[in-house]
Amino acid sequence: MRDWNEAGVWQRLHEVLLAELNAAARLDWSRCVVDSSHVRALKGGPHRPVTGRPGPAGIETPRDIGRAWHPARRLVDSGNRNDVTQLMPLLNAVPPVRGRVGHPRRRFDSLFADRGYDHDIYRDQVRARGIVPAIARRGTLRGTGLGIYRWVVERTIAWLHGYRRLRIRWERRADIHEAFLKLACCLITHRQLKSLR
Repeated sequence: MRDWNEAGVWQRLHEVLLAELNAAARLDWSRCVVDSSHVRALKGGPHRPVTGRPGPAGIETPRDIGRAWHPARRLVDSGNRNDVTQLMPLLNAVPPVRGRVGHPRRRFDSLFADRGYDHDIYRDQVRARGIVPAIARRGTLRGTGLGIYRWVVERTIAWLHGYRRLRIRWERRADIHEAFLKLACCLITHRQLKSLR
């Protein structure tokens, strides 16, 4: 796991699978949803992970049919950091996705996030990338601000936590936990590709 993670095997595999989904017109680049998930690290370690949806902090891209979403990128970081601090590193980490004619795509049209990402500095940075931020403002009445897209976050986290190794972090080393997280994203993407056949 360590050697393959260092060699970028899981990342390249995920990019190949994303390209296949993109070639089948199953990725909707009109929006992404960003959020984070915290998991317990019972054995400690240098980074207590936040796992991601887009994100851990994460981005998802939806398929057109059935509105099924899947993780495009995720990061592992310590659990004591504010989610918004990982927003730009997350967007930087979205790989160029091939599979269609033209340049590989790595930018979404809009970005949805809850109140934890409500900072004008980050809104401006997202706008500077050509992405329209749809980030909930603090002090608004109710809900997360994600509206109908909240289920996307919860469902994707459930998919990731469906892999027992990701429900609780047993690895002391962040790179091993990250490898398991990347492998889970590959499996989720592969499952969606199989459903097309």
